[in-house]
Amino acid sequence: MSADRAALEAALERGEEEGGHIEFKERLTRDVHLADGRMESLAAQLRHRVLSGDGTATYVVGVTDDGGIAGIEPDAFSETMDVLSLLAEEAGAHIADVETWSAGDDGLVGIATITEGSMIESDDGHIVVGTAGHVDHGKSTLVGSLITGQADDGNGFTRSFLDVQPHEVERGLSADLSYAVYGFEDDGTPIRTENPDRKADRAAVVESADRLVSFVDTVGHEPWLRTTIRGLVGQKLDYGLLVVSADDGPTKTTREHLGILLATELPTIVAITKSDLVDDERLDAVEREVERLLRDVGKTPLGVERYGIEQATAELSETVVPIVRTSAVEGEGLAALDRFFERLPKRSTESRDTFRMYIDRSYSVTGVGAVASGTVNSGTVEAGDELLLGPMADGSFREVEVRSIEMHYHRVDSATAGRIVGIALKGVKEPDVERGMVLLPREADPEPVREFEAEVMVLNHPTRIRSGYEPVVHLETVSEAAVFDPAGGKLLPGDTGETTVRFKFRPYLVEEGQRFVFREGSSKGVGTITSVGESDD
Repeated sequence: MSADRAALEAALERGEEEGGHIEFKERLTRDVHLADGRMESLAAQLRHRVLSGDGTATYVVGVTDDGGIAGIEPDAFSETMDVLSLLAEEAGAHIADVETWSAGDDGLVGIATITEGSMIESDDGHIVVGTAGHVDHGKSTLVGSLITGQADDGNGFTRSFLDVQPHEVERGLSADLSYAVYGFEDDGTPIRTENPDRKADRAAVVESADRLVSFVDTVGHEPWLRTTIRGLVGQKLDYGLLVVSADDGPTKTTREHLGILLATELPTIVAITKSDLVDDERLDAVEREVERLLRDVGKTPLGVERYGIEQATAELSETVVPIVRTSAVEGEGLAALDRFFERLPKRSTESRDTFRMYIDRSYSVTGVGAVASGTVNSGTVEAGDELLLGPMADGSFREVEVRSIEMHYHRVDSATAGRIVGIALKGVKEPDVERGMVLLPREADPEPVREFEAEVMVLNHPTRIRSGYEPVVHLETVSEAAVFDPAGGKLLPGDTGETTVRFKFRPYLVEEGQRFVFREGSSKGVGTITSVGESDD
């Protein structure tokens, strides 16, 4: 809920005017305002307001015709927004933003900003890139310069532009993973944002770009490796971007993050950052260190400076890793990264047609309700779809309805695989929506399980792994303690073998072929589900 009432007070003071862009509504209901020809007349009224405001109308909700604050209950506010969204769509417009304030006694008053132009359609020209690397190696600064085209000031100025999922302001919570977006026109010209902190700027990129690039910016601190794993495993990523600072070189965290990226078979680009801080000799030495690191894990390094961007783009794969030198301060290497992201094909879309999305986080928005965010794994979801949410702790699923969908502050009418979205849900309270749950079509017949069989590779462990070993398993957005029971009773460091994996506390929806990372202390490894049994709960 917005604390600053200046926008509300300004709208009330100006008031409704004939030929003006402001409209007062106490509330709207489906039964009354979408029936008996009312929809057509109200849509025409909305269109008039939009045209009067040079493409933008302001609807003040929860007030009387003379501007008196009446306030309406949250459920009534949500229904009003649903009706207003339908009216806007009928008028060739969409709701771009909603702000709400308390009207006393749990009532709400709000402003909906309505912008000309229909809600965008999803498409396949959208890649998702996960960034990784040691803290202070310049991940967020590099991404901030990419999405804005602005040079950093040497103190991380462009880092401040990275934000989180839609409704962050309303949540009043700083997220651990952050998200950013920029795009390209058909001819490859980048579309950047002057100020990504402005929701309208980011929404404009989503609306106008022919090709979108979303970044999932992870956390570089070693104590938060679990969060980084969630960002790299839990999102449906197309490519990885690993940063290594020229002044520091590869660190233990660099190796950790590279291991996660490559273990999940994610084609990765290495960006050597902060090239402006060192001389050429040091830059050459760091690149050689990175090349040795890659060869040690069976990958082929390819220096963009030596081989060119065309060859690097063509050869980037699960085994070939391009290395590009960059400076967010001087702009070095940013054009090369633009070329990569403008040309690289979409990878992560699954072949299945049915919708599925693992939930990464949830939050509550006043006047909207519970919102589940994550990356669409497969299929398509549309506003109004009836879905299943779960599994709950007892293995059951709950019926919910999609109230609305947002992507990078832009409301969309549908979303396809690979999109990072926030889905407002009707029929559930936010505390009941948890990370690791799944959204599925209502006709699905999901069978959550506590136990599955997997082939695992032990990347690092001080001793042998025996039955009863309890790491945390990171699978999709699931992060859950589990118990291993290796075939033969043990697994040694460097071994690949079979094991039974049992979630310790509750069931989840998993399937054959899914990859996961497991970690416990300094121990870590990767695995692939080979078979899934029925839940015994």
